[in-house]
Amino acid sequence: MRLLHIDSSVLGPYSVSRTLSASIAKKLGEHASVTYRDVAANPIGHLSGLTLAAAMGNYDASNDEATKADLALGGEVLQEFLESDVVVIGVGFYNFGIPSQLKAWIDRICAAGKTFKYGENGPEGLCGGKRVVVALSRGGVYSEGPAAALEHAETYLKGVFGFLGITDLEFVIAEGVNMGEEAKAAAVAKANHSIEALKAA
Repeated sequence: MRLLHIDSSVLGPYSVSRTLSASIAKKLGEHASVTYRDVAANPIGHLSGLTLAAAMGNYDASNDEATKADLALGGEVLQEFLESDVVVIGVGFYNFGIPSQLKAWIDRICAAGKTFKYGENGPEGLCGGKRVVVALSRGGVYSEGPAAALEHAETYLKGVFGFLGITDLEFVIAEGVNMGEEAKAAAVAKANHSIEALKAA
């Protein structure tokens, strides 16, 4: 079994999502080959027009070293995802959504003909055999109450991975972690309980 572990929080050792994703990866990856990628510490470039054009065969990048390097990195990132059986993702929550660094990673794994295709009945996901577990940390409370309408990380990720055909999608959420030490401790304890309850890989 192959496990891909992605972290995206910019908070380094102060990150709750990183702590949670590490615990999930440790539990699920005990008997797995683990690949780790930190897209905050080593960002993937955001998609450029030249990269897209070259990938679609509309631009000759043979003499464009920067675009060739970007295409190579994108191919590496996509291959890691394609080869994985389980994907564990640590997600920070900034300004109501996911980190832009994680969006750049998602842009590289959403590849027509590789992770989805267009057929007679519209788009069809090609990654249905994968399991994805997301460790999501939010400073406030967005699961209910007046801020619920501003939650655009969990909902976005459900949409993206659903589009890729992934139905085995689980969330471990710690929210309210910036609402005082007591609230943070309670949120982390609840999230750790959820991790303990995850079924073995």
